[in-house]
Amino acid sequence: MANKQKRFILTENEIPTAWYNIVADMKNKPMLPLHPGTRKPVTVEDMAHIFTLEASKQELNQTDAWIEIPEAVREQYKNYRCTPLVRATELEKALDTPAHIYFKNESVSPVGSHKLNSALPQAYYAKKEGIESLTTETGAGQWGTALSYAGKAFGVDIKVYMVKVSFQQKPYRRSIMQTFGANVIASPSDTTKAGRAILAKDPDYTGSLGTAISEAIELALETPNCRYALGSVLSHVSLHQTIIGLEAEKQMEMAGEYPDIVIGCFGGGSNFSGIAFPFMRHSLLEGKQTRFIAAEPASCPKLTRGQFHMDFGDEAGYTPLLPMYTLGHNFKPAAIHAGGLRYHGAGVTVSQLLKDGLMEAVDIKQLDTFKAAQLFAQTEGIVPAPESSHAICAAINEALKCKEEGKQKTILFNLSGHGLIDMTAYDQYLSGTMTNFELTQEEIDANIAELKKIIN
Repeated sequence: MANKQKRFILTENEIPTAWYNIVADMKNKPMLPLHPGTRKPVTVEDMAHIFTLEASKQELNQTDAWIEIPEAVREQYKNYRCTPLVRATELEKALDTPAHIYFKNESVSPVGSHKLNSALPQAYYAKKEGIESLTTETGAGQWGTALSYAGKAFGVDIKVYMVKVSFQQKPYRRSIMQTFGANVIASPSDTTKAGRAILAKDPDYTGSLGTAISEAIELALETPNCRYALGSVLSHVSLHQTIIGLEAEKQMEMAGEYPDIVIGCFGGGSNFSGIAFPFMRHSLLEGKQTRFIAAEPASCPKLTRGQFHMDFGDEAGYTPLLPMYTLGHNFKPAAIHAGGLRYHGAGVTVSQLLKDGLMEAVDIKQLDTFKAAQLFAQTEGIVPAPESSHAICAAINEALKCKEEGKQKTILFNLSGHGLIDMTAYDQYLSGTMTNFELTQEEIDANIAELKKIIN
């Protein structure tokens, strides 16, 4: 072992003072989103009709590599940051691999996931700008929980549209949001035009993140002194999450190692970006040879089987058109338990990086993720969220390759959250009633063809 130490801990004084904006260092900048009406590049003023002004400025900032973290946000970060970096020694033993496996444990936040890293600044900016309420969507419930907590911390009212299948599968996520004072509605709902239109077509539709986003944006646009907050996909969210990788850099130095492979699960890109972007800057600026792997569900494979295209971020078409790898905004994802990964598109920054060959992606079946999750729980003592289990599975696969090839590599993955409120999913897996969801290429091609008709 390079270092027999198990956990690597930073002090509160070592919390980063700035987030890293990778776009400033990218040779090929992401294309700007387009206004859905004019089809011209959006401006800060366009964005600020939906988001806070500061988030809108950060979204379109392609020049400043470092964005200062407000002191009030850093004070809130002290409730759980810096999070531990952990050497997965017991997992290594179980796999009998020469690989060194590390994970950044974001499950120790008050809401059990990395999502709070962006919820806190977004709620802070809203309060500072005199905004009284925020709306949002949530899949598995981790983002909705995080924004509910952040809203209470900074005195901003929160309304959450929760994807209906997760609303039903994960009632305790809903309870936690309500405990923090948020109003939670199952989506699609009859409270918005977008929801009513979708229910008119399919009364039994179990929902998607695209649908919930449409409802949340519609409410924000029609409610005085209200804005919308997003938990993934957009560049300002990825920016806030880089605090994960910035801490991990220091902790890997403490361990005396540097990652050969960096892995994050992938829905819209927030936690993958958070762990990967700070290390990726060394590849961009110094030529470091590190592999970056995004692990997505096989039932929602936008990176591995989607197409790069301009597309809406929501089902109703309220958002700007985003240049991204997508399955089409009308894609209806399977009811997998990794609700946070059931999104049709990828963030614009990640999409450009994938297009340029600076990262790679793998898709993983649901049963494989839970098999990996159970092994991780049995060895490292943490029951992971279904989303995070995609990263664990990818890390295990890479570690087994090291074993086959007789090579020692250093693998770092982001444990984006725990699964202690996801035990109904584990019940299904352990009872043998869980299924894999197969997605045919014909289904993907048909959806992309429909997208092209709509956009063109």
